[in-house]
Amino acid sequence: MTDHFYITTPIYYVNGAPHIGHAYTTIVADALARYHRLKAEEVFFLTGTDEHGLKVQRAAEEKGCTPLELADTNSAEFRRLFEKLELTHDRFIRTTEADHRRTVEWMVKKLLKAGDIYLGEYEGWYSASDEAYYDESEIEDGVAIESGSPVEWVQEKSYFFKLSKYTEPLLKWYADNPTCIAPSARHNEVRSFVESGLRDLSISRTTFDWGIPMPDDPKHVLYVWVDALTNYYTAVGPFTDSHDPSRVKDFWPADVHLIGKDILRFHAVYWPAFLMSAGLPLPKQIFAHGWWLNEGVKMSKSKGNFIDAFDLVEDYELDVLRYYVLREIPLGNDGNFSQARVVERNNAELADNVGNLVNRALTMHGRYLDGEIPATPELSADDDIALRKTALETAKAVDDAISDLEIHRALEQIMALSRETNQYIQTVQPWALHKEGDSERLAETLYCALEAIRFVAVLLSPFVPDASGRILDGLLGDTDGGRDLVSLKTWGGLPVGHTTKKPDVLFDKLEAPPEPAEEAPKAEKPKKEKKAKNEKKEKKKQASQVTFDQVMSVELTVAQILTAEAVEGADRLLKLTADVGEDAPRTVVAGIAKSFSPEELVGLRVAMVTNLKPAKLFGIESQAMILAAKKPDGTMALSRFGEDVPVGTRIS
Repeated sequence: MTDHFYITTPIYYVNGAPHIGHAYTTIVADALARYHRLKAEEVFFLTGTDEHGLKVQRAAEEKGCTPLELADTNSAEFRRLFEKLELTHDRFIRTTEADHRRTVEWMVKKLLKAGDIYLGEYEGWYSASDEAYYDESEIEDGVAIESGSPVEWVQEKSYFFKLSKYTEPLLKWYADNPTCIAPSARHNEVRSFVESGLRDLSISRTTFDWGIPMPDDPKHVLYVWVDALTNYYTAVGPFTDSHDPSRVKDFWPADVHLIGKDILRFHAVYWPAFLMSAGLPLPKQIFAHGWWLNEGVKMSKSKGNFIDAFDLVEDYELDVLRYYVLREIPLGNDGNFSQARVVERNNAELADNVGNLVNRALTMHGRYLDGEIPATPELSADDDIALRKTALETAKAVDDAISDLEIHRALEQIMALSRETNQYIQTVQPWALHKEGDSERLAETLYCALEAIRFVAVLLSPFVPDASGRILDGLLGDTDGGRDLVSLKTWGGLPVGHTTKKPDVLFDKLEAPPEPAEEAPKAEKPKKEKKAKNEKKEKKKQASQVTFDQVMSVELTVAQILTAEAVEGADRLLKLTADVGEDAPRTVVAGIAKSFSPEELVGLRVAMVTNLKPAKLFGIESQAMILAAKKPDGTMALSRFGEDVPVGTRIS
C-alpha cells in the first residue's frame, strides 16, 4: 500500500507583499514534499493565501479598492513568487474560493451541533493586525507585548466557541503525543499556556463584513481563525471540486502543519480544539520554525529592513538560495540572513566540495574509460567497502534527520559523504592506476566514486534540485531508475555500459559582499613632505621593475589542491599535493598553516608557480610554490579559481 504525506504551510495574509519569511517557510515545505515523493509516497503539499478579515478590509479602504480586488492583486504576487521559486505545491488555496466557504460553513455547523458555540457579548482588546484578542496582561502602552501590534478596545455581540471546555482534552493530547508540537520548547510553551486556564473564544464580528457569514445569522462575520485554519481541511475535504471521497481518507490528518512561531497558539490550541469539537482526527505534528533576522535585527515594516523575496530570487541561483536557508540554521531556531554566509556556504560546500567532486570524477572517467560505466565490481578492497558502507549509512542518517525535521543535519550528512568521496579519490589515486596500466583496479575505483556521487545527488535533489538533476542526467542519461531514495537501499545503481557526460559548471563561485565603509581617512601630510615621499617611492619602483620577458619566464598555473597535512616540527608549514594538469600530482610545502586548516584547502583551485627550482624544506621536496597575499591582520589569502577554469591552465 502506498504511504501518503500531507504537508501545509500557513496561508499568507494578503494585506502586504511577500518577503523572505514567506519564501523560507514554503521552501522548507517544498523540500520536505520533494523528499517524500522520492520515497515513492503520494504527497499533497498545500500553500495559499488568507484573504478575509478586518485587516484586509482596512488596507483595501486605504488603497481605494474593494477587499476582493486587493486580495486578487496580492494573492497573485504570492503565486508569482512561488512560480519563481519553482515550488511543487499541489494546491494554492484562497479563502475566498467557493469550496472553502462550503467547508467553513460545514465545520461551524458541526461545532454548533456539538453544543460548543453560543451567542454572547465580547468586551476587550483586539488587534486587527494580528487578528487576535489579548488579555490586559498582554497589553502595554497600547500595543500587544508579544507582537508589538496596536490594539483597540472592542465591545460587541459575538458568537463564542467553548474553548475552556477543551482544556483537559488538549493537555491529554499534548501528554500522549510528545511530538505533536515541535520543537520541544514550543511544546512546553503551549502546554504552560493551556495549563494557566483557557477562556472561551470569540469567533465572530459585526463591525465589518469582509468574510464568511455565520450560518443562519449573516449579521455576524466569522472571525478569521475559524475561517483560516479550516483551509487545511478544505484542500483534502469533501467539498473540493474533484469530489474525490478517498482524498480525506488518504491525507487527513495532516502529517505536518509548518508554521511560524508567532502563530503557534492559534494552531496548537484553537485548531485542535475545533477539530475535537467537530469529531475529526488531529494533525500529527505542528512544527513552529523561527524568524529570519536581517544582519542580526528582526525585520519589521517600521524599520524598513524587510528582505524582499523577489530580490533574493534575482540575486542568487535558486539552488544556492535553497541550500543556504535550509542549511544555515536548525529549523526551529531564529536565523540571521547574511550575504557573506551565503557566499561562504556556496563556495565552500557547493562549489568546492560537491562541484569539485563531480568535475574531477567525471573528468577522469571520461579521460581514462571514455566515459563508459564499467561492470559493477565485487568489492574486496578496504577503501571501496568503506565508501559503500558510508554511502548506505548516509542514506539512512538523512532519512532519520528528515523524520525529525532536522534538515540542516541531513545536509551535513550529505556534505560529509561528498567530502569522504573526494578523500577516497585522493587515496586510491585513479591517475596513478592509469599510469601504471592497472585497468581493472582503475575501473573499480571510478565505479565506486561515481556510485557515491549518485548517492550524493539523489540525497541532495530535494534541496538543490537543479544541480542534482544535472548530475544525475550526466550519470544516468535517459535510463530508468537510480534517481529515487528506494534505489539507495542497495549499492550498484549505475547503468553498466552507459556513457556518462560531465555537466557544465554546477555552482559558480560567488564574490564576497563589500565590507562596511571604513572611517574617514586621516588628514593629509604637508605637500612638500608628500612630494618627497612620492619621489622616493617612484625611484624604488623603477629599481624593482622587471622586463616583459622576465615576467613571461615564470610559469603560473591553475592547480587544484588534492591533500593537505601538517608538517611535523614546523607549525607554519603544510604539505600539499596538487594537480597541476600533469600525469602525477606535485608535492608543495607552503607556509600557510597559520591561516588555513588542511581540511579547508582540499579541493581549492589556486595559482602556483610550476617552474620554480625544487627545494627541500624539513626533508620534503617542494616542487612548486603557491601564491598567497598577506592581509593587514597578518593572515594569508589565496588566489582562487572556479570549476570553469580547468586545472593546468596557464595564467598570463
